[in-house]
Amino acid sequence: MFNFSPGPSMLPPAVLQTIRHELLSFRGSGLSILEMSHRSDSFSEMLEEAQADLRTLMDIPSQYLIFFMQGGATAQFSAIPMNLNPPADYIDSGLFAHLAFTEAQKYGRVVCAGSSRAARYTHIPEYTLSPDARYVHATLNNTVYGTRFSRLPETGSVPLVADLSSCILSEPFDVSRFGVIYAGAQKNAGIAGVTITIVRKDLLGHALPITPSVLDYTRLYEAGGLLHTPNCFGVYVCSLIFKWLLAQGGIPAMDALSRERSGLVYEALDDNPLFKTHADKRDRSRVNIVFTTGSPALDEQFIQEAQRRGLVGLRGHRVLGGMRASLYNAMPLDGAKALAECIRSFKGDAAIE
Repeated sequence: MFNFSPGPSMLPPAVLQTIRHELLSFRGSGLSILEMSHRSDSFSEMLEEAQADLRTLMDIPSQYLIFFMQGGATAQFSAIPMNLNPPADYIDSGLFAHLAFTEAQKYGRVVCAGSSRAARYTHIPEYTLSPDARYVHATLNNTVYGTRFSRLPETGSVPLVADLSSCILSEPFDVSRFGVIYAGAQKNAGIAGVTITIVRKDLLGHALPITPSVLDYTRLYEAGGLLHTPNCFGVYVCSLIFKWLLAQGGIPAMDALSRERSGLVYEALDDNPLFKTHADKRDRSRVNIVFTTGSPALDEQFIQEAQRRGLVGLRGHRVLGGMRASLYNAMPLDGAKALAECIRSFKGDAAIE
């Protein structure tokens, strides 16, 4: 089966095999990673390897810290303003961008720099930045509506804060352009329960007094990233994903594969007049392809046909309906080919139409 779920998403079979092999005895220790102390030498060694491998994959400069946090990207909607202390600009480009903007308003003056909400997020909006903003927030790939920033927002000397949950490790980013990067791991980098957070050191020390310790980047830094017990198993899976990505050729290989996979699916959608994509062509996401026939009954018929072919997880988000194909790093090219063939051959039931 090919799993197109938006997250938790499919994992590489080689990683699943390693997990199964090591589950009862992590690296021959006699203990499962599920019962191992996060203060043990074995876990500490694995954590350091995971940080080092991620630093290699993304070419993360030394002045950036790497944390494996809990609470999902949603917790960072609060952590960002509490640590960076608004005023701030938010670019409202999709559902999760809007949720981040709404949450941040609890902690200071937050401005909507631009929004495509009125157009149902079919495109990346134009934006105007405030002269006094302490940071600019952007969600670079819109998981629900299927759009992406084709270039980074230009913020000058103002730190750019970005949610990369659905595109991290699938395309190259110049980390030095960011103040903070955060991403839920369950799409491209691991399983649910871990949030990768990359913070530039000079942004520490500005947290609001109300900031909970577990969300305070300075406290995390002082505790070596282990202020409390992390999601040990989740970090372990991330570490395996990082090693798998390095073995595949790193982000350049994932970027090339992402372009090829999405190209196949978009070409099939454009060739079949029954389908149309939600996103404007210039802003189409390469990892979340959102499409519909325009008929809920026909959409359901397509979903059932895809399931018969072993293509699962294609039902669209509840706020939009239709279909969504998530093409994350673990999706092999054969999966995209199978979906493209299903799209091309789908004629629908005339009675339903």
